[in-house]
Amino acid sequence: MVSVSSSWLYCLSLLSLFPFISSSITIPLQQQYPQTNQIPFQDQYQKLNHLVTTSLARARHLKNPQTTPAATTTTPLFSHSYGGYSISLSFGTPPQTLSFIMDTGSDVVWFPCTSRYLCKHCSFSSSSSSPRIQPFIPKESSSSKIIGCKNPKCSWIHQSNINCDQDCSVNSCLNQTCPPYMILYGSGTTVGIALSETLHLHGLSKPNFLVGCSVLSSHQPAGIAGFGRGLSSLPSQLGLGKFSYCLLSRRFDDDTKKSSSLVLDIEQLDSDKKTNALMYTPFVKNPKVEDKSSFSVYYYLGLRRITVGGHHVKMPYKYLSPGEDGNGGVIIDSGTTFTFMAREAFEPLSDEFIRQITDYKRIKEFEGVTGLRPCFNVSDAKTVSFPELRLYFKGGADVALPVENYFAFVGGGVACLTMVTGPERVDGPGMILGSFQMQNFYVEYDLRNERLGFKQEKCK
Repeated sequence: MVSVSSSWLYCLSLLSLFPFISSSITIPLQQQYPQTNQIPFQDQYQKLNHLVTTSLARARHLKNPQTTPAATTTTPLFSHSYGGYSISLSFGTPPQTLSFIMDTGSDVVWFPCTSRYLCKHCSFSSSSSSPRIQPFIPKESSSSKIIGCKNPKCSWIHQSNINCDQDCSVNSCLNQTCPPYMILYGSGTTVGIALSETLHLHGLSKPNFLVGCSVLSSHQPAGIAGFGRGLSSLPSQLGLGKFSYCLLSRRFDDDTKKSSSLVLDIEQLDSDKKTNALMYTPFVKNPKVEDKSSFSVYYYLGLRRITVGGHHVKMPYKYLSPGEDGNGGVIIDSGTTFTFMAREAFEPLSDEFIRQITDYKRIKEFEGVTGLRPCFNVSDAKTVSFPELRLYFKGGADVALPVENYFAFVGGGVACLTMVTGPERVDGPGMILGSFQMQNFYVEYDLRNERLGFKQEKCK
């Protein structure tokens, strides 16, 4: 995620859209899909190809961002067919409830905003009857305020210090608004202005919450709730000690009756009934986050090695741990669907699966259709036997992924490895652990103790 300041002329034109604004909780977690309960793809192969494309676009962005009062609260988390997971948050006075994609790889919280909100290429359904994206209406909220240029939160959303007009008088400087933001994601963009609003979470109210009011977006089916490390992220603004979630199986994509939970630890208590059952690995520091501020929002993990069928897959260590130049290393990102690996790391992994899988014929024609490789012809997904994929992390934590978390089984007896690679780049993370690989895992971000905890469980 990157924010880019635009010109003051553009600022004035954007402000013309705002004549009406004065200058631990558990949340359901859904997989995010288009505004329809129908699968938005002609067939499953098309769906896989779409998820490959968005995963690669997301990886390119993350690797090279472009600069332009209860103890806990719980909210439902829903899954969607284009690859994301959504939560519902309420803003304003009185509250307006909207859907947000949960994203641990970015730090800005923003919603579609005003009755004039425009989103291009935001429907993933061929149905012309898909509901319009619901925007936040600032004029219906008595707590909406535009963030001023001198407000420190203005620099939060732009991820840099903002130079306000030096020629203005004292009074006009005080009324000068924060420049519009432009946020670039892997496959989409959004443009808007920073607001101060009240966030409501199951009886808890957080006034003066920085939120982006976007009036123009591309390829963004909903607002985004940034859960990364930045000052503008939801965990930072709420002062969370930890947050956790369980990612529902992709089998329940777009099912509004099936959800898991996102849990926010508001009071930062140490007591947690799940803690003793979790395996933990410490977050890793990137030595160059000060020089590469875009990387500062990521959660880096120390991945020591990977085995396939008990065999150690040899890959350059520079891709598993961030180097002195800040490149390489492994991050975990809920906004990426299929895990991305740098080519020098992916090829040995792919080759090892091909070497060990001898009972099933490889079918390269489907690899071109789906964008995934390798693919194999399997007779029955329920009885298939593939080599175990195990990840070993620093701190002694290791995890054997269920086969459905690293192979996608498509109708017609085809199984494809759900890890992707792209053109070789030496910059940015070497591996991005995506949400597909974390299905039916309880994952805890212990921010107070700088560690990630996880364990396999059936999310419900």
